[in-house]
Amino acid sequence: MRNSFDWTPYRRSTVGFDRLFDFLETGASSAENYPPFDIEKIAEDHFRITVAVAGFKSDEIDITAQQNMLTVSGRKAPVAEGEERKLLYSGIATRAFERRFQLADFVRVERADLADGLLTIDLVREVPEAMKPHKIAIGSSAAPVIEDKKAA
Repeated sequence: MRNSFDWTPYRRSTVGFDRLFDFLETGASSAENYPPFDIEKIAEDHFRITVAVAGFKSDEIDITAQQNMLTVSGRKAPVAEGEERKLLYSGIATRAFERRFQLADFVRVERADLADGLLTIDLVREVPEAMKPHKIAIGSSAAPVIEDKKAA
């Protein structure tokens, strides 16, 4: 099923996640929406991904950054013998997950923290000096005037 929503107006306001809308247009499956996440712009070149990972400990979550792909995966540790729980109702999802985020060029992971069931991943876009725009001074097309010191 093709998504008929026009993402063009939103493309202008994204920096650092240039490929995000390409991903959405190519038919990102809405069936896989676990765990939920937010993407926010903190500053001009600073972004934050917040993933809701309630019930997971930091040693059960793996974050991998490779080229332009950030992968967040989680797998609950098996319950040890003698620690069996008798749940009357289980509403906290503990299934394994893997979330992939396409990152724009020159975006790197600065740090990741887990607190209150939320995994926050801070991203920074660092464009190399050679890739940044530079001002070019405009010179005069007239030949330079060279004074002859001997004539004076």
